[in-house]
Amino acid sequence: MADLSQEEWTKQLEADENAIVLDVRTQDEVAEGIIPNAIHIDIFKGQGFIYEVEELDKSKNFYVYCRSGNRSGQACAIMNQLDIENAYNLLGGFNEWQGDVAYNE
Repeated sequence: MADLSQEEWTKQLEADENAIVLDVRTQDEVAEGIIPNAIHIDIFKGQGFIYEVEELDKSKNFYVYCRSGNRSGQACAIMNQLDIENAYNLLGGFNEWQGDVAYNE
């Protein structure tokens, strides 16, 4: 797991053709906006989160975020335990996100 600043995370993500953006916030938080093309798996699902993460392609590089960077850090640690080697935590989370935001209809 690597903690990346907003700038590092964005720069690395833009150059990564094997990337998946993962949002681990709650559904209510996602309703306030999401980083475009992110997939959503709520870390508060507990075991359900683990089941969904285990279904992901472990060869991908995962760029993980939550509201502030705490839950996404935990998610990255869990993902590492599940044999996902490349999980990158967005420091400051969605609160400090400066990039594009999508809104689900």
